[in-house]
Amino acid sequence: MLNSSYRAVLGVIDGLDDRTGWRNTRCAGWTVRDLVHHMWSDVQRALVALHTPAEGPADVDSVSYWRPWQPGTPGAEAGRRGTRIMASAWSSVEPIAALYAETARAVLVAGRGRAGSDLVGTQGHVLTVDALFRTLAVEATVHHLDLRLGEPSEEGIAETRRSLDGLLGRPAPIKDSVRYALIGTGRASPTEEEAGALGADAERLPLFG
Repeated sequence: MLNSSYRAVLGVIDGLDDRTGWRNTRCAGWTVRDLVHHMWSDVQRALVALHTPAEGPADVDSVSYWRPWQPGTPGAEAGRRGTRIMASAWSSVEPIAALYAETARAVLVAGRGRAGSDLVGTQGHVLTVDALFRTLAVEATVHHLDLRLGEPSEEGIAETRRSLDGLLGRPAPIKDSVRYALIGTGRASPTEEEAGALGADAERLPLFG
């Protein structure tokens, strides 16, 4: 799952140029180059987590991990500004993309042969390697949608749906999984029909973002 999600992203990151780097993304205020810089920090964190064994028990799983991540919080706003500042220090998107690509590939190598039940630490939490991989696949898939370049992996979309349903507490009545991923993470607003199908749960959106 993580392999297919990262490979799908790498398929578009490897071909980035400056013309594409200045395009807008689904992340408000971020261009492609800003988002790729943020994604580089994601894979750096993944590589560190895989080398950070932790004492149990796990305090989050692949669903509950996402509950604190909400758009519009002070931390989210500060992170958005910080990413733009750091990305602006680079004269071109290409070296940022190269750093993302080499680090993402290192994550895939580091993850080979790891037992899914092993415990690791990241962002103040303890979780299993399996749960870590699932959260990383969702992270990569959502940002792949943000890039508006190429298609995310089917496995990544399926895992994103599973995570959103877990947060919602039931299978969502939205058949299109990509559409559900965009609505569930605040990238799109539900239509009147979608909101009606969700009922009271529509007030809980986004489930994370």
